[in-house]
Amino acid sequence: MDQAVNVRAAARDELSALLRGVVARDAAALKGLYQRTSGKLYGICLRLLGDEAEAQDVLQEVYVTVWSKAALFDPSRASPITWLAALARNRAIDRLRSRSASAARNRENLDAAIDVPDDRPSSFDVLEQAEDSLRLHRCLEELEEKARTVIRAAFFEGATYPQLAQAEGLPLPTIKSRIRRGLLQLRGCLER
Repeated sequence: MDQAVNVRAAARDELSALLRGVVARDAAALKGLYQRTSGKLYGICLRLLGDEAEAQDVLQEVYVTVWSKAALFDPSRASPITWLAALARNRAIDRLRSRSASAARNRENLDAAIDVPDDRPSSFDVLEQAEDSLRLHRCLEELEEKARTVIRAAFFEGATYPQLAQAEGLPLPTIKSRIRRGLLQLRGCLER
């Protein structure tokens, strides 16, 4: 368990340092941030948009936003990967809303946004609202310890499922099931 905590803390610290570099206009820091996070953020964009080219365009917009607004990141409110994932999710949802495709297709894609792993129940604005943050943390505390630990590691600190499986000494399907059940419970709590 200590190893998992160390992996998560190291990942969070590394991303925080890279974001500070971006604030200082260090292009190498942006490159490092991109290399460390683009896979996860691209997955969010692709899942929401369902189109590789559009997902790549949105991902580029996300990193342009990061370059210009990295100073808005507040580590006391969210982990770096949470903030970045919220930016990606919101950009993708904005793109969905601006599409000229049929209303049915838009509705289908927006419904898919509900299932995107995210620690917040709504858009980037929630990150700025302390009340909603407290509500989320209260709901997390209601989860079983095992589920709470892996959800925090995966979605707040950027640990991958294989990293969690290795750190916890469990098979990958067990980690995935634990996270899925926990997310369903978390969503139920947030909808109350």
